Amino acid sequence: MRYIARKLGFYLVAAWAAITLNFFLPRLIPGNPVEILMSRLDQSGSPPAGEAHRLSLLLGLGGGNIAAQYWHYVDALAHLNLGISVTDFPVPVSQVIASTLPWTLVLVGTATVISFVVGITLGAIAGWKRGSWIDSVIPSTTFLTALPYFWLALLLLYLLAFVYHVFPLNGGYSPDLTPGWTWAFLGSAIYHSVLPALTIVIASIGGWLLGMRNMTVTTLSEDYVVAAEAKGLSPRRIMIGYAARNAVMPSITGFAISIGFVVSGSVAMEYVFSYPGIGYELLQAVNNEDYALAQGIFLVITLAVLGANLIVDLLYGFIDPRTRQSR
Repeated sequence: MRYIARKLGFYLVAAWAAITLNFFLPRLIPGNPVEILMSRLDQSGSPPAGEAHRLSLLLGLGGGNIAAQYWHYVDALAHLNLGISVTDFPVPVSQVIASTLPWTLVLVGTATVISFVVGITLGAIAGWKRGSWIDSVIPSTTFLTALPYFWLALLLLYLLAFVYHVFPLNGGYSPDLTPGWTWAFLGSAIYHSVLPALTIVIASIGGWLLGMRNMTVTTLSEDYVVAAEAKGLSPRRIMIGYAARNAVMPSITGFAISIGFVVSGSVAMEYVFSYPGIGYELLQAVNNEDYALAQGIFLVITLAVLGANLIVDLLYGFIDPRTRQSR
């Protein structure tokens, strides 16, 4: 219990620091969200008395001195009120995030899990069978990992959508369909997501493969693996139960960080494919100086990363009891 309490205390402090930093971010960026909103509402001249204050409260910025604004910000967060989006005025920020987040979670989450599972599986085999054809493929996958997401996305988009017309050019579904739980819409959404998902898998699988391969090679020289071989255990049992099981531990930590960043999506990838995810919405918020929306998305991303790391830290303590022991 002391281990869990220590971890919870650390992440609570980290969450408070993230919330506080998120509060100051829009106040450090040049520009005034209230003035931007008033200009979009085509209000010229001096605004009526008290209107600027009301718009400030509407956007979630609060009023008064910095302490009063901070208290208003924390109180609004407690009520899940992230303000009003300037880009989609007068839609609340929480509603914009709720409508775009599922697209990113399904696409990037599925692609991340696929690349992780395939990468560590092939990496374990390559480490076990050094010098095989799988081991010789690793340099090419590492090269693909070094490529920028947006460049690879543009290349696949040009070849598979523009030249050969295998996949659609952009969007998350056909424009003639209405979003809903229908087979036509779901089929269209899956069809539009294949190319973005393929970009993520190709660009990230090499990192998992190389890391798992190197850790497997290192683990094979450990005494417990040598002892298992001396006992006459089957090669498959040694590879899975002794080598791969211990070699995968560092990859689990990296996977936790990746899962946390799933919420942020891949901004460049979503922008190239005009995919209606939270990364694309974040870029639109920055371009439109929508501070409330950008602030809300940053907060969701930060808390998702912290939450994912907390879960894996707790699981790691049960998987490897050595991490719970103090010196």
